Amino acid sequence: MSDIELRHLAAMAAIAEEGSFGRAAARLGYTQSTVSQQVAALEKAVGGLVFDRPGGPKPVRLTPLGSVVLGHARDLLAKAGALNDAVDRFKAGDGRIDIGTFQSVSNVILPSVVRRLRAEHPGCDIRLSEEEPDQPRIGDLDLLFYDGLIDGDSDHLKLLDDPYLLVAGAGAFPDGPVALERLDGVPMVAWPLTCDQPVMEQALARGGARPQFVFRSAVNDTLLSMVRAGLGSAVLPWLAIRGAGVSSDDRLRVHELRPSPPPREIYLHWRAGRTHSPLAGRAIEIAVEVATELAPPASA
Repeated sequence: MSDIELRHLAAMAAIAEEGSFGRAAARLGYTQSTVSQQVAALEKAVGGLVFDRPGGPKPVRLTPLGSVVLGHARDLLAKAGALNDAVDRFKAGDGRIDIGTFQSVSNVILPSVVRRLRAEHPGCDIRLSEEEPDQPRIGDLDLLFYDGLIDGDSDHLKLLDDPYLLVAGAGAFPDGPVALERLDGVPMVAWPLTCDQPVMEQALARGGARPQFVFRSAVNDTLLSMVRAGLGSAVLPWLAIRGAGVSSDDRLRVHELRPSPPPREIYLHWRAGRTHSPLAGRAIEIAVEVATELAPPASA
């Protein structure tokens, strides 16, 4: 059986449907002698004749062995056709992609990535998971967005610098940049002390600002609701502020900080040495394009 090839089975199926070697050869684009050679190879592999050949104008007929072989041949040819279609769809960008993300990227970058992927590849299957642990792992993910580098065997691409800005209630500070030292002792709401948050707060302290943290939450909208309520101000990355639509809220003001804390760095990671699917490769290209188009304010 290991000597049987799909082309042998395709020739057999064509002969059975056309009733002659000649018509099968014309249908397949082969010479009649080529079709005869393929059937001979098949008969040698199965150890018996698959066609009775009466000669003359009479059609060839399947032998009992041929009927058995043809039944399985059609199943194999159908599966081979399905495999060929699946490979073609995969190369065209269909298939599944699993992406790990976090709040700011989910709100600002990923919607454009998902929209463009689905427009280009309507049959693609996009799976997203959102979390931001201290030590993320790529695991079975194709791509992982994270605000920093991760441990482990992975490759990465930096997408953008995400500068920190001050969000305060309208009138809490004069218009324009705010000196870090002005934040010393003021009430402030903030993210939990995970990921890049400790680094940012250490930068505030070096600039002479030791705010009084009165509330912590990992949810950007919750923090901004507390700023609106007057509980305190917040120092948040630009992506988080943009994703929450702060610019259209007349109750809030966004100020640059002087000196500005080091920006948060947004990276896209994938497992080292992994060959990207066409869909994953295109997702990376789109993510780079979207990040470039965003153009956050430069840190100073």
